[in-house]
Amino acid sequence: MKFNELGLQEDLLKAIKRSGFEEATPIQAATIPLVLAGKDVIGQAQTGTGKTAAFGLPVLNHVDPKIATIQAVIVSPTRELAIQTQEELYRLGKDKRAKVQVVYGGADIRRQIQNLKHAPQILVGTPGRLLDHIKRKTIDLKHVQTMILDEADEMLDMGFLEDVEAIMQAVPTKRQTLLFSATMPKQILSIGERFMTEPEIVKIKAKELTTDLVDQFFVRARENEKFDIMTRLLDVQAPELTIVFGRTKRRVDELSKGLEARGYNAAGIHGDLTQQRRMSILNKFKSGGLDILVATDVAARGLDISGVTHVYNYDIPQDPESYVHRIGRTGRAGKHGISVTFVTPNEMDYLRVIEQLTKKRMDPLKPPSQREAFIGQLSTALDNIKDLVEKTDTEKYAKQAEELLEQYSALDLTAALLNSLTKDDASQVPVNITPERPLPRRRKNTRFGGKTQSSKYRRNGDFKRNERKYKGKDEQNKRRRHSSKRNFTIRTKD
Repeated sequence: MKFNELGLQEDLLKAIKRSGFEEATPIQAATIPLVLAGKDVIGQAQTGTGKTAAFGLPVLNHVDPKIATIQAVIVSPTRELAIQTQEELYRLGKDKRAKVQVVYGGADIRRQIQNLKHAPQILVGTPGRLLDHIKRKTIDLKHVQTMILDEADEMLDMGFLEDVEAIMQAVPTKRQTLLFSATMPKQILSIGERFMTEPEIVKIKAKELTTDLVDQFFVRARENEKFDIMTRLLDVQAPELTIVFGRTKRRVDELSKGLEARGYNAAGIHGDLTQQRRMSILNKFKSGGLDILVATDVAARGLDISGVTHVYNYDIPQDPESYVHRIGRTGRAGKHGISVTFVTPNEMDYLRVIEQLTKKRMDPLKPPSQREAFIGQLSTALDNIKDLVEKTDTEKYAKQAEELLEQYSALDLTAALLNSLTKDDASQVPVNITPERPLPRRRKNTRFGGKTQSSKYRRNGDFKRNERKYKGKDEQNKRRRHSSKRNFTIRTKD
């Protein structure tokens, strides 16, 4: 189904078209009409299927930019997802002039309070920081019309149930409530019973998670080793068309500039680029005028580029579904592709989780030596010279060629040509890539209100340690249960 068939406002359709999207994903096609109709919705679909736009577009459709009040609240489990959601909604709502602000732990709350005085229509935040603002009375939720819980199952895993309940109770009871989740445990349905009015459940069946057409490798390396190893791999593997994924916009900028400094034909895209610049880079990449595209997950979402032979995950993604989404850029149309993921020693647990999800074990790849990289460059140079000779009109340059052969030997001329077509070793052109904050060590999650969580959420100020253990039949849960069950309408879509 095309977006212009969903009943969205013209301002939003312009933003969608500008982003290069035409067809709605299954979760978008199934939920957008329901949300526009004012219904409460529980949407289940795996990460990377367009859930943000599934709730973001109809919410943007509903908000009135002329009214300077918070009209919609979106709760996200992590600050990375909250920032990503805010950026995407800002991009989609730009023509409508809707204000979208994000609040999360680990950032200066005073600056957030100051920014909140500009009265956003949509507020995105992590549970702990949202609750902090509610307690400080720095946000006014009296006019909220729509409440969205994004990645609800992850919030439950992280022990945010009580925070989420407190936030739900702080917004008007007469509202529209949307809940999106990759899985549908009983606790999700319990939230639906208590806080939603006759919600319709939309389930999107998961597609095949990975493909046998992609050969998957990983390289174990320290953070400061990754760039040199990647450039040597580029020399050895000689990819025709490559996408390199970085975790942040700063990372993308530094990687693309570093690759250019070492002689590679590369450019980067992320959310801060103008639409004109972004489309110019993409068109150049599609037409073969660019060999390497460096991108964030958000910037690469929805790209349909044929001919990509290699995907390099410079940063391993935090969630395994994003990994599947990344490597799906290669191995298309019956052709084989290669993916290489760089993993620091403390990120090996993330690699194992990805392998469990894809049900495919990645093969370790030994970093190439300087000599192997040079041999790879020579091989590519020889192929280029062969093509060059076949395309050259030798008669046109015969006189100058003879003069050169009188002055230099054929060996010297050929060596000079090879030298011009090869690069210095990685260490000869120093490139500094700013280290990113390492991913938190994964620990075993408890299903409901657990305590064994990563230190990252404690650092962000959004993890609240629960000393009380949840018991299915305790008195508190008994008091919370409704005496009557609500009706659920379940819709499934392949």
